Amino acid sequence: MVTPLLSTVGTATAPAIEQRAMWDECFAERYRGVVGAHRIWNGAGVRTRHAAIDPRVDDISGWTTGARMDRYITEAMPLAERAATDALRAADVPAAEVDLLVVVSCTGYATPGVDLLLARELAMPATLQRLSIGHMGCYAGLPGLAAAADAVAARGLTALLVCVEVTSLHVQPPDRDIGQLVSHALFSDAAAAVVLRPTGGGLQIVDTIACTDPAHQPAMTWHITDLGFRMTLSPRVPAALAQAVRPAVDSLLRRNHVDRSEVAGWAIHPGGPRILDVCATALDLDDAAMAPSRDTLRDHGNCSSATVFLVLDHMLHTHSFEAGDHVVALAFGPGLTLYGTLLRWS
Repeated sequence: MVTPLLSTVGTATAPAIEQRAMWDECFAERYRGVVGAHRIWNGAGVRTRHAAIDPRVDDISGWTTGARMDRYITEAMPLAERAATDALRAADVPAAEVDLLVVVSCTGYATPGVDLLLARELAMPATLQRLSIGHMGCYAGLPGLAAAADAVAARGLTALLVCVEVTSLHVQPPDRDIGQLVSHALFSDAAAAVVLRPTGGGLQIVDTIACTDPAHQPAMTWHITDLGFRMTLSPRVPAALAQAVRPAVDSLLRRNHVDRSEVAGWAIHPGGPRILDVCATALDLDDAAMAPSRDTLRDHGNCSSATVFLVLDHMLHTHSFEAGDHVVALAFGPGLTLYGTLLRWS
């Protein structure tokens, strides 16, 4: 059995908006009179975010879910195509040589979907195998990576994984819900793509682990309503993750005979500043280890399933890895679910 290899990450983001401008020109009015709203917004750890649909100029908060889904393909396709093209070019893999396309998204649905339209736009072969993963949430990129890696390992395929999220489609009508304020302060639009091959150099996909805590299922939800998808995000989420992250990581490393001192990089999904804080504490990580995640949150916000790959891309551009170095990628989402992937530089 071959070991799947990931060499580069392709990325694409929607137009950038300063976090301060988003508050001053839109959300300050929506949350006028709500105690602590401005402090919560400023405490999100985001300086710049990306929005395919700018709520300052295009208020879709009253749109039906059907109208939002019609807009989804219009906004998702350019992001997905740019990220996929970037990844294929960097890996020197022609689109015609891709055997499996995995598309991950939890912010929209359509048929023909992104997978079929992307295959057509990039002239992928008629024999292309496709897998769509939807509505799993922010951790979905890692099970998508695992599925693609399994196909590469078992059948020697060349796979392309694309995560594309348009969270700006789901701005909710104005209300005084602090949970919605947190969601509006954090989430952002982006796509990320990786090519997996059975040969070459880069990061080997070694193993994946999952941990779900059903007792905390209500703490993070993503409901389909008549007015788009509505996020529920409890302030108890960081505390719940604090209890789970260390045992999960220790199990992942132990079963692969890796000591935590051998981990040269940590790609942790920046679900928010408190989540990063509890991960740093639970895993005894210093500021340097957390910098790729905090920088990604600052510069891009939380782009749902694409975000962990934005962190990995940041790491690949700023770190020098040696053969045998390990990287741990972690992401979190509804369930309450944690996914972890162990990678090794070859």
